[in-house]
Amino acid sequence: MTSSLILQVSACRCQQFLRLCKLRVVSLIVFTAVIGMFLAVPGWPPLVPMLAATLGIALVAAAAAAFNCLVEQKIDAVMARTRARPLPTGEVSSMQTLVFSGLVGGGGMYLLHAYVNPLTAWLTLATFVGYAVVYTIFLKPATPQNIVIGGASGAMPPVLGWAAVTGEVSSDALLLFLIIFVWTPPHFWALALYRRKEYAKAGLPMLPVTHGEAYTRLQVLLYTIALSAVTLLPFVTGMSGLIYLGGALILDAVFLYYAVSIYRHYSDALAQKTFRYSILYLSLLFALLLIDHYWMINLIQPAG
Repeated sequence: MTSSLILQVSACRCQQFLRLCKLRVVSLIVFTAVIGMFLAVPGWPPLVPMLAATLGIALVAAAAAAFNCLVEQKIDAVMARTRARPLPTGEVSSMQTLVFSGLVGGGGMYLLHAYVNPLTAWLTLATFVGYAVVYTIFLKPATPQNIVIGGASGAMPPVLGWAAVTGEVSSDALLLFLIIFVWTPPHFWALALYRRKEYAKAGLPMLPVTHGEAYTRLQVLLYTIALSAVTLLPFVTGMSGLIYLGGALILDAVFLYYAVSIYRHYSDALAQKTFRYSILYLSLLFALLLIDHYWMINLIQPAG
């Protein structure tokens, strides 16, 4: 009976720490990083660097998420979507979160430096600092453009994946970075629109709070138009082919439909649908890049 109780308590504690890691966000980070690894080489990425990079990037991303929860625990406590997180509820302490973040992040950095390459390790560390420190501590409470500037950290995963298997950062890797960088504002501002009252209550200068709903809706539309143009660049530069182009045009058309609808006929329900679609959009866009990449290789190989 005592052993069973200990196991239950241990399982519960593990769940609390896992919730600090924001696993849904981390899964998208790891997904785009892995796609970057596959796009960087003509065949299968080398197994050991690929596995070590995947786990290392996941651990550092989880550590950054936990550190974000630590810094923002007072803000999380007043927002409906975050007040049930382990820190606001007191399920874990600040010191426990700090130690957990340090251990997990340190483990990830060790894997990247020892089994991948120093470039990937340093770029990942810079990404951690950019998100957990520069964005969370300095930008988010200071400027309504926080997500635009801080979006650079969120756009780094495919660059990290690329560097992990090639030891360098190419122009194609930077193109993947640009896609996520331009995707981030309409993705996040859709969320900020239907959560604007919570952000105002928390005292955060998000764009709908500082510049109003109408201005934010316009920015969502303008950034979505820019995103549609940027997503065509892989085809224009020869990085991808017709499979990607066709899929990207369809995905862009749907995203533009949502953005125009938000601009002309706003509702919180529509903003929420747009936010959810934006996540699916990015996942499918990178999946198309991968499918097209190997389709092109199969076309080229017989001719060689």
